[in-house]
Amino acid sequence: MSPDAFRRGAGSLCSADAPTDIFHAAAGAQIQLGAGAQGFKVDQPVGPPTRRRILTAGLILGATAALIGLPRGAIAADPLKLVVVGDSLTAGLGVEPAKAFPNQLEARLRAEGLAVEVVNAGVSGDTTAAGLERLDWAVPVDADAVIVELGANDALRGIAPAETARNMEAIVARLAASGRPVLVAGMRAPANWGAEYQARFDHIFADVAQRHGALLMPFFLDGVAMQPALNQADGIHPNAQGVSVIVDTILPFVRDLLARAGAWRAAAGRG
Repeated sequence: MSPDAFRRGAGSLCSADAPTDIFHAAAGAQIQLGAGAQGFKVDQPVGPPTRRRILTAGLILGATAALIGLPRGAIAADPLKLVVVGDSLTAGLGVEPAKAFPNQLEARLRAEGLAVEVVNAGVSGDTTAAGLERLDWAVPVDADAVIVELGANDALRGIAPAETARNMEAIVARLAASGRPVLVAGMRAPANWGAEYQARFDHIFADVAQRHGALLMPFFLDGVAMQPALNQADGIHPNAQGVSVIVDTILPFVRDLLARAGAWRAAAGRG
């Protein structure tokens, strides 16, 4: 599905008066979700009571070591910690915990022999401003790499692109300053805000990533947006199969991210 098709569909589902989580249901229905809604039971609370994350862990063997040039088994006892900071697309709204994006991603990485713990730091309804506000406690000091998946709620609410850009700049700059490698997951604006808004919004993620040497996945929902078979009844949030498609698309970027993370950890003497 092309970004233009996504914009047309999303534009018909949202308005500036949207609820806290501004993903809307198709066919005129609207799902109203609180800012802390996760859509599933989480393993443990972190930070404010309504802010949750899922911690999952696995063993890695040779592939990560091969990626970063370390001996086999060198990091198997101490997996890389990858934190995903995002909104409901990360949190796993409406899918079983094991089928949420961070969990499916970790399972795929483990199947490839990569030792990584993927931390779900997604909160439904979060904008880039909310993500920036909680960044310090969402990303623990022992994190080795971060995926930033934010911006969908900004676009659907029609938040000024300049504000979104400032927030994304602050988030990625803060993470990059620590030396951690970062992967920015891009988003697209819906058509109902007009071509000028789209042009200003859609460039934010690539611009920020380039300025700070971060990796970029151009569109997080690539191949999933506006595909009924890959989305829940609301027409916006991916179902378990849709999440699997996202994982397929992002995997090459994540492999690169983990290679950078392993090299950073080794250079910093953290391994």
